[in-house]
Amino acid sequence: MLNLAQKIFGSANDRLLKPMRRRVNKINALEPQIEALSDEALKGKTAEFRRRLSEGATLDSLLEEAFAVVREASKRALGMRHFDVQMIGGMILHNGAIAEMRTGEGKTLVATLPVYLNALAGEGVHVVTVNDYLASRDAEWMGQLYGFLGMSTGVIVQGLKDEERRAAYACDITYGTNNEYGFDYLRDNMKYSLDQMVQRSHAYAIVDEVDSILIDEARTPLIISGPTDDRSELYRTIDKLIPLLNDEEHIDLDEKMKSVVFTEEGLEMMEDLLAKEGLMEGSLWDPANVTIVHHSNQALKAHKLFHRDKDYIVKDEQVMLIDEFTGRMMDGRRLSEGLHQAIEAKENVDIKPENQTLASITFQNYFRLYEKLGGMTGTAMTEAGEFDDIYKLQTFELPTNRPIQRIDDDDVVYRLASAKYKEIVEEVRAARTKGQPVLLGTASIEKSEIVSTYLTAAKIPHKVLNARHHEQEAQIVANAGVPGAITVATNMAGRGTDIQLGGNLDMRLEEAVEAHKAKTGKEPTEGELAVMRDQIKAEIEAAKKKALAAGGLYVLGTERHESRRIDNQLRGRTGRQGDPGRSKFFISVEDDLMRVFAAERLNSIMKGLGIKEDEGITHPWMNKAIETSQKKIEQRNFEIRKNVLQYDDVINDQRKVIFEQRKDFMHAASVLDEIEEMREQVIEDMVDLHMPEKAYAEQWDVTGMTEKVREMLGLELPLADWAGEEGVANAEIAERVREAANAAYEAKVSKSGPDAFRYVEKQILLQVMDGRWRQHLQQIDQLRSVIHLRSYGQRNPLNEFKEEAFKLFYDMLADLRSEVTRWLMNADIQPPQPQAVPASTPQQPAAPAPQMFETSLDPDTGKNERDNTPQEIAEQAPHSMVAQAEESWANTPRNAPCPCGSGKKYKHCHGSLAASGQKV
Repeated sequence: MLNLAQKIFGSANDRLLKPMRRRVNKINALEPQIEALSDEALKGKTAEFRRRLSEGATLDSLLEEAFAVVREASKRALGMRHFDVQMIGGMILHNGAIAEMRTGEGKTLVATLPVYLNALAGEGVHVVTVNDYLASRDAEWMGQLYGFLGMSTGVIVQGLKDEERRAAYACDITYGTNNEYGFDYLRDNMKYSLDQMVQRSHAYAIVDEVDSILIDEARTPLIISGPTDDRSELYRTIDKLIPLLNDEEHIDLDEKMKSVVFTEEGLEMMEDLLAKEGLMEGSLWDPANVTIVHHSNQALKAHKLFHRDKDYIVKDEQVMLIDEFTGRMMDGRRLSEGLHQAIEAKENVDIKPENQTLASITFQNYFRLYEKLGGMTGTAMTEAGEFDDIYKLQTFELPTNRPIQRIDDDDVVYRLASAKYKEIVEEVRAARTKGQPVLLGTASIEKSEIVSTYLTAAKIPHKVLNARHHEQEAQIVANAGVPGAITVATNMAGRGTDIQLGGNLDMRLEEAVEAHKAKTGKEPTEGELAVMRDQIKAEIEAAKKKALAAGGLYVLGTERHESRRIDNQLRGRTGRQGDPGRSKFFISVEDDLMRVFAAERLNSIMKGLGIKEDEGITHPWMNKAIETSQKKIEQRNFEIRKNVLQYDDVINDQRKVIFEQRKDFMHAASVLDEIEEMREQVIEDMVDLHMPEKAYAEQWDVTGMTEKVREMLGLELPLADWAGEEGVANAEIAERVREAANAAYEAKVSKSGPDAFRYVEKQILLQVMDGRWRQHLQQIDQLRSVIHLRSYGQRNPLNEFKEEAFKLFYDMLADLRSEVTRWLMNADIQPPQPQAVPASTPQQPAAPAPQMFETSLDPDTGKNERDNTPQEIAEQAPHSMVAQAEESWANTPRNAPCPCGSGKKYKHCHGSLAASGQKV
């Protein structure tokens, strides 16, 4: 009945796409009119669209015409015309949703439609890719189209300087990776002036391979960190003890949940071993031994949960993590809390010091900063619920341009892995004999090398693509469609290079040009290049016909991955653009997925059916059982990601307050009002603590108050005399202290000069804020690591975390007020010496404060390189200040209405330190 209803009324997805099809008809109707325009007139459309936007038009009202212009520009600049379904994909992305497009349907070209349209607004559009290669390739490739229409394109990759990054973000369109965007955001919020920041807005972003970036990578937050003390010997000593344990008696390993703990016997054994090594005294449960217990647990995880050539590889004497979803090395990424150091000790390579968090954010919270977000991938429908739940993004399934001819065979299940591999070799041999290209997908480097060993033994030539050979990635994938080519690849997610039957023209031409240069020592001429292109094109066409006649690309999965999406991505490599193709998975009960979730049950069923060890079985029930196992893992991973996000949401609210306040301070010409409010609050807190309102004068702690005033304000005041006066109240004493502090502060300002002192105030305020925020992050990390223990007391750990985190934040603000007040009241700031300025040269503003070192502390002193003393800051103070932009709100009087239109006073709205309304 459901199928009948869908045939009559269409699926829910079809009904959502129907209005978009009508808009495609309007775009097609404009094509003759746009085709008639000259190149100059077509380029002039960009200025026309921007003028219409300034006159009140909306982006949506320009969509049909803008899409028609991009299609025509693409034909002229790139030689490619957008299909109608690609137009629908562009509308989905423009509407801030996710488009699932099959592999080979041209996602890169689809993105140009909404990118151009949204770039007209002038706020910058970010296109997010999974690696630097794709960011550079797409920026250069699609940049031809944008340049043809008069728009600028920038690219953000590793190794760029701030000036280069700032220029790239200033472009109309910016390509880059998710990591680079996220780290730039964090670094920007650690800068000391607005002109040092590189990003300008978060208006609109399109995420390529959206499932890989927003789901797979979302389990690990981005962290900027600095090194702490070196504990190499501790890691190595503990590492030597783990192999002495007995797996069955001392360790409780749960592969399903990916967890490992010591048993009671194991704890006793570790206690004895650690005591013999002299690492601890007394019991493991003594508070003094918390660090030793933590590192012992991390060493256990390193040995039992992290496996070489699966979770990481050792390259150039470094432990490089492997992305389980793409099979790539994650350069620069390290596991936190000493786990990476434990793996380095296990592999006997140089151990780098642990890091302390300076700034962090999850990918979920970074991408939720964008006012509008769209995404595209070949596999999104299986995770549609998570996209909607976490990001509020709707997912659409886009139809293919041509009907799919791929044949998806049922899985074949074997009892023994050796039997499976032997059958795979025979399948490959048969396909190669008839000239059919084969792509073998594996789930790890280890398995790809096992498959390679079997193929080598059978004397079958092949190429291997995994993290060890990632440099040849584009070339290997591009040639995987050549007749008879055999390619073994570890995970095919987000490769970015299409497997084209017969070969890839661009890659072949590139190789031919390099060969010509090597032979002749010079670039080929235009004529020689044209001859090369025609010859290679003819060869590819002939090879494609041969591959098609053999049945197209044969995708052979050597095992099932934990995620159905990765399996679907592998399958999606064949049957592109209506080509024939075939996919099939060969599985054994000994595979990791089957062994953990269904080994005993499946093995007993196969034995009961009389299936021999070297015999395979195919049945829909088997497919269903495997899919159920994958769904369980996906659900578990979703819960992990959701749990990470729920905790990060708590700190994210605080992060927004701090980051926005930093920007407000940098915008402001002066932070004098904030400094005065802080000083008044500090004095009020001191009086409340030492001279409570309801206490008698003889109960006041005058001595403590005197010491505190000396420490915080640098003042010697006759508090004992004041307290002895008849009928004096604590409010009156507070007022006298306030007046004395204000007078002393005014004297400091007059002595050093108002301009220089305003600079010092701002720099000290920002630096103290950063220092307190770093300490707060460390406290939050420590709190998060132990808060789960509250569940033993029948308390909700998340609610407890929210409450404790708020208290810590409130304490941080109080510490901030005290520290800023203490620094400024005790600093001896000398007046700047006048400098002669040549009469013919107009006076230039002095350079801003030195940039901070973004990710590290001074290894010798342990001090952050930007934590200067008040005197050092004063010495860097400029001798003349440039007035801030007129549109800045910083000059608003404290008691005037806030310019944001909230109806509150400025000091209680955008002028307060905490947007939550807490008085600072």
